[in-house]
Amino acid sequence: MKYILSLIILIIFSGCSFKNDYVLFNEAKINQNSEVLQSKNIKFEYKILPHDRISVIVYKHPELSTVSSGSLQQERGLLVNSKGEIRLPLIKKIKIAGLTQTEAENKISNAFRTYLKHPDIQLEVLNKRAYIIGEVNKPGAIPLDNERMTLLQAIALGGDLTVQANRKSILVFKSGDSKNVRSRLVDLTNRNSLMTANLMIEPNDIIYVMPNTMKTFNNKVGEISPIFNLLGSILNPFVTLRVLSD
Repeated sequence: MKYILSLIILIIFSGCSFKNDYVLFNEAKINQNSEVLQSKNIKFEYKILPHDRISVIVYKHPELSTVSSGSLQQERGLLVNSKGEIRLPLIKKIKIAGLTQTEAENKISNAFRTYLKHPDIQLEVLNKRAYIIGEVNKPGAIPLDNERMTLLQAIALGGDLTVQANRKSILVFKSGDSKNVRSRLVDLTNRNSLMTANLMIEPNDIIYVMPNTMKTFNNKVGEISPIFNLLGSILNPFVTLRVLSD
């Protein structure tokens, strides 16, 4: 029985070894010198994308606006199509994707000048979002009504960190003007990194709060505990017979 028990335990641990690949983005593998957009020296203005929803207000001409008080359209906004265009009264199709809000306002104003003397346009993107995932109490999309917020504000809107969060490993993915995604690892326990912890979160940024090592251990224990329960049920009759024989 001793040899059989030893063989079974050896098979179990060889097949259920504790690997490091359970935790996504292990903190030791993150480059601390990754580039990040800093709030002090970068002027950020959101550029309109296909499939964004926007509102356009033409002052003194509400019939030309995309919103009207109390309407469903006011809540949903006007969809920018896959070609980056929107349709407006009088000017029909106009492409605004790739433009900032100010640039889009100027382009629409110039288009309306054919029909209006002094068009006054206000444009707003309605669906600006950042995303927080991982060890937070309320993961998901975070509305950016003011276009940007600090990392600590975003974590607060995510319901704060869970008890299993690794406060030394808050990973922020930022997509700049190019297709390259930049990242930054933030340590909330380091007094010297408080300025970094207040970096600005902008539309389409992703915040990933990593789990601590204890959660990894608990998950691995949870994986092998059913095996030990099965092993106990198999050996229980033999243990009972041994006790009775003694």
